[in-house]
Amino acid sequence: MMIVHHQGAIEMGELAASKGSTPDVRALGQRIVAAQGPEIELMSGWLAQWGVPSPTASDHSAMPGMEVGGMSQSNATDQLSGSTGTAFDREFLTLMISHHEGALQMAASEQAHGQSADARNLAAAITTSQTAEIEQMRGMLAALGPA
Repeated sequence: MMIVHHQGAIEMGELAASKGSTPDVRALGQRIVAAQGPEIELMSGWLAQWGVPSPTASDHSAMPGMEVGGMSQSNATDQLSGSTGTAFDREFLTLMISHHEGALQMAASEQAHGQSADARNLAAAITTSQTAEIEQMRGMLAALGPA
């Protein structure tokens, strides 16, 4: 589930890295891509070791934490793609905060119910990093001022 979730964050991060109107938004997009790509590789490796097939977006689209701002990942990415300038930055930050909050739900579930110590440890690391990024993004939103 987190692999598919991270893939969505990477799509949004790549958009921010190329379309963000501020250096901070572009840099945040780059950091999200750089952090979550290796995590996808790590989790994919675990699935291969465990003999579990890789997930697809349709496998998990209705699971808790998979919506972004009340939309599917696909709809959120489409909406974001159509934005430009400061409106893009606001939309990206708002959607990514929601996206990270979904990841926190999944990470909490893994920490409470996961069977792999490695996966539980990754969930704890995701909780720490994405909680910090949510606070950073809230500050960035406030700095942009009202729409």
